[in-house]
Amino acid sequence: MGVDRSAAKRSKPLYTAEQRARRDATAWTAVQGVLAPLQFLAFLVSLSLVARFLQTGRGQDAATISILVKTILLYTIMITGAVWEKAVFGRYLFADAFFWEDVFSMLVLFLHTAYLVALVSNALDARSRMAIALAAYAAYVVNATQFLLKLRAARLQAAGSMTLLQASA
Repeated sequence: MGVDRSAAKRSKPLYTAEQRARRDATAWTAVQGVLAPLQFLAFLVSLSLVARFLQTGRGQDAATISILVKTILLYTIMITGAVWEKAVFGRYLFADAFFWEDVFSMLVLFLHTAYLVALVSNALDARSRMAIALAAYAAYVVNATQFLLKLRAARLQAAGSMTLLQASA
C-alpha cells in the first residue's frame, strides 16, 4: 500500500521550532508586516484609478503614478521578503514552506515588469498598458490570497501546538 503523502504534508508544520524562533527574532518579519498592508492599500487605490481611466478616459497620469507606486512597493516587499526567507529558512527564495507562493510571486513580478517595459518603451497605448496592470493586479490578488492562507495556517498550527502543550501540562 502507498503512503498518503497529502496527509503527511498537511500534518507537517509550516515552521520548525528553530524557524519559528528565527521568524520571531528577525526585524524582517515586522518589515513584511508593515509592507504587506501598505502594498494592499496601494493596490486598492491604484485599481480604482485604473478602472476610472478605463471607464472614462480621464486620470491617465494618476493611474500611471499609482501603478508605479504599487510596483515600487512590490519590488520592495519582494526584496525584503527574500531577505526574510533567508533569515528564517536559510535560502532567499523557494523554501519548501513558501515554494508555490514564491513561484506565483515571479508571475506577479513579471507582469509588473512587463508594464514598466511597455511604459518606458512606449510600445503600447495607455489602454493596453492598463490591461497589463490589471493582469498584474489579478495575479497579485491570487498571490496575496496564497500568503494570507499560509499565514492563517501558521496561526492555526501555532494555536494547535499551544493546545497540545497545555493539554500535556
